[in-house]
Amino acid sequence: MILRILAIATAVLALVVLLIGGPGYRLGLWDLSFGLLGVMRYALYLGAAAGLLAVIGLLWPKVRKQGAGLLVFALILGAGVAAVPVSVRQIASSKPFIHDISTDLDNPPAFVAVVPLRDDAPNPVEYGGAEVANAQREGYPDLGPAVFEQGLDRVFEAAEATVQSMGWESVAAVPEDGRIEATDTTLWYGFKDDVVIRFREVAEGVRVDVRSKSRVGGSDLGKNAARIESFLSELTARLGA
Repeated sequence: MILRILAIATAVLALVVLLIGGPGYRLGLWDLSFGLLGVMRYALYLGAAAGLLAVIGLLWPKVRKQGAGLLVFALILGAGVAAVPVSVRQIASSKPFIHDISTDLDNPPAFVAVVPLRDDAPNPVEYGGAEVANAQREGYPDLGPAVFEQGLDRVFEAAEATVQSMGWESVAAVPEDGRIEATDTTLWYGFKDDVVIRFREVAEGVRVDVRSKSRVGGSDLGKNAARIESFLSELTARLGA
């Protein structure tokens, strides 16, 4: 009985620890290092411990006869919690250690309106240069701009609608400069990533370049590249291209 209670309690504690990392960081209870790395580490240890206790109970005939259901639940919950930090670590190791992604690596779109919003951001607004560009080429070789046959006004309007539909906070929309800027706030940790969209008329139509940059963190775990891909995909669908 004690072993079952201990396994369940440890599994539930592991889940709680995993879940409080983001809200605690948003409330300023701890810094990013603990809110992300520390919480993940403790959740992994507790989840693994819960799973181990559950396995011991299931292999112990006397304990198993008292009811295996709770032990199975503790095993599943503990393993599920432990799998999260393992998965995050695997994602981090498979992605380039950068947080600034652009569809134009030779001339990345420049932030203008969001610059004052990043005054206190650990990551500078300036582009990191060749080192960042080379890392992106290696990690996301297929990421590039989109070109649309519709007119500039139509593409710009569709891009504004796409920004709104994706839940981003619009910071600036300047048609005469061919520029839209917005901020995307992640749900759990409240990370703010800034986006600038640039429109240029070319021979084939209107070229759309997108740059997405995190305000904090060394690695974005692929979030910025995924954001750009999602935006261009939805914009393409909206324009029927």
